[in-house]
Amino acid sequence: MTDTPDTTHPAGPSRLPAPAAGPVAFVGLGVMGLPMARNIAAAGIELCVYDASSQACDRARGQGLKVAGTLARALEGASTVITMLPDTPHVREVLLGPGGVLEYCAEGTVVVDMSTISPLATQELAAELADRRLALVDAPVSGGVRGAVSGALSIMAGGTAEALARVRPVLETMGSTTDVGPVGSGQVVKACNQVAVALAIQAACEAFTLGSRFGVQPQVLRQALLGGAASSWVLEHLAPQMIDGDDSAGFRVALQVKDLRIAVDTAAAQGMPLPGASGVLQLYLEAMSHGQEADGNQALARVYERMAHVRIASPMNTSSSDTSVTF
Repeated sequence: MTDTPDTTHPAGPSRLPAPAAGPVAFVGLGVMGLPMARNIAAAGIELCVYDASSQACDRARGQGLKVAGTLARALEGASTVITMLPDTPHVREVLLGPGGVLEYCAEGTVVVDMSTISPLATQELAAELADRRLALVDAPVSGGVRGAVSGALSIMAGGTAEALARVRPVLETMGSTTDVGPVGSGQVVKACNQVAVALAIQAACEAFTLGSRFGVQPQVLRQALLGGAASSWVLEHLAPQMIDGDDSAGFRVALQVKDLRIAVDTAAAQGMPLPGASGVLQLYLEAMSHGQEADGNQALARVYERMAHVRIASPMNTSSSDTSVTF
């Protein structure tokens, strides 16, 4: 993005017809997308969903959602299109590729991309859509699977006031929305969020590593930290999994790496250093080199166990180990 956001950049049509947000087409039915789509349908909004994976479509069908056999069929008649996809190329294909939004959606359609992708690519996509009088709102989310299921996501939305007003009733079924600026701003705020969360995970790992070396039980350390200034969402929600040795994925290591690269690359394009984000990115790459790409991002604790030769997970901490320091 430019140093000063260009609010005159064509983020969408200047005048959008039809105030209604529905019918809605929802594309991308992964661990986040499926519960998000389910919440839209539960609110009584007309919805048709699609995923390139037949297994994902079967799961959606099994939960009572209307599933299209092709992307084109899902887009038919939609006045709002929501995408929740893994990365920039997938979003670009759905919006600009054959059988996609540009080919099948009418003028005035609002596209809401809730994926986490590059802010720079988002601005480029918005410009291409605007040439055909389609508006783009970038609305990435935070809150994980728990937030997606409960409809309590934090939604960071960038776009014109008119486009946001059109889609707000749909967004409200999935969580709370903060308008953060022109198109592309949502992805910038999400990148900031991912940097802050990754560094909070790293901080927790380092605290548990230091405590474990001196024989402090992680459960005791966590309880003490929750009572003071170090308390955080990570200590509340992810630290129990670190301590239990539970590396199951809510948010996968591979996606954490993708998101941190977006943040680092976006900053680098502006000549800005992000030493903290760059450092924790290297640690997550170490996790991937050990085959942990499908683990949850709390599995950064295992990287620290390897580096410091300590045990954070509680079953291992209960044994008397020569790695602890007595004093």
